[in-house]
Amino acid sequence: MDIKQKVALFAAASALVLAAGKVTIGLFSGSMTVVSSGLDSLFDVFMSAMNFYAIGKASEPADDEHRYGHGKAEDLAGVFQSVVIVLSGLFIIGKVLQTFLQKGTISYSFFDFFAMCLSLVFSLVISTILLRTGKRTGSAALKADALHYRSDLYSNSGAIVAIALARYTGIALFDLFFAVVAGTIIIVSAVNIFRESISGIMDSRLSDEIERQIKDILNGMSFPMAGFHKLRTRHAGSNKYIDFHLLACRKLHIDEAHALAHRIEDQIKATIPLSDVIVHVEPCKESCDLTEITCVLTKK
Repeated sequence: MDIKQKVALFAAASALVLAAGKVTIGLFSGSMTVVSSGLDSLFDVFMSAMNFYAIGKASEPADDEHRYGHGKAEDLAGVFQSVVIVLSGLFIIGKVLQTFLQKGTISYSFFDFFAMCLSLVFSLVISTILLRTGKRTGSAALKADALHYRSDLYSNSGAIVAIALARYTGIALFDLFFAVVAGTIIIVSAVNIFRESISGIMDSRLSDEIERQIKDILNGMSFPMAGFHKLRTRHAGSNKYIDFHLLACRKLHIDEAHALAHRIEDQIKATIPLSDVIVHVEPCKESCDLTEITCVLTKK
């Protein structure tokens, strides 16, 4: 079990404890804000469990049926999760409308407030761990999970304010209002996850920052490399795929050109973790004396 799977499992276990506590307390008090927050935590469990499976699947090596590996398992999990999360947000808003129309009663206790404060602290810790690990490993699934837990910070803060206002003013609409806000945040968070995951499935290019790093490496290479073109990038889950055409001085022997391509591949892989680099070597067709001083392209 690698670090990504351990973090996903930790997030799922923590969210399960929170969900059970908040749903139980919310049902006893009748607070839709606490119940909605508990349901959100329940979907956090589902999302983290899905990530645990998807990360494990994505880390499997390439096989005869999947020559490029299983990296898109993370993206597929993200798409599925985002759809389910949108449905949970709509369910919360629907329950709020039902409570409002039926004029349900709400009775708060110290446990409502305590549950939401504890949830706020847990969400901060979990989201920070997920985000740091996601950035360090390049895991799209963990970063998406961190985004969802980060949104919990806002919904939990709203729930705490709603409980305090409703308890001391006696106006239940505060609870219903912040429950709608929590449901909306869940939906918006899911849309962001969906867009991130779809970009991997659709082979969207890597970020401007990563492509700039690649170009800086290539532009920093000296003779006998004469230039490059047709740079293409894409990502699948945590994996990044890079290919380009390398222009090399035509005086090089095959083994020398091959060694040059390998040096560039190694440098890119060292700079950009989890990258798969393919270099197509082409002989430079410009007219020169085949020396660094007279190389036409290196002077441009």
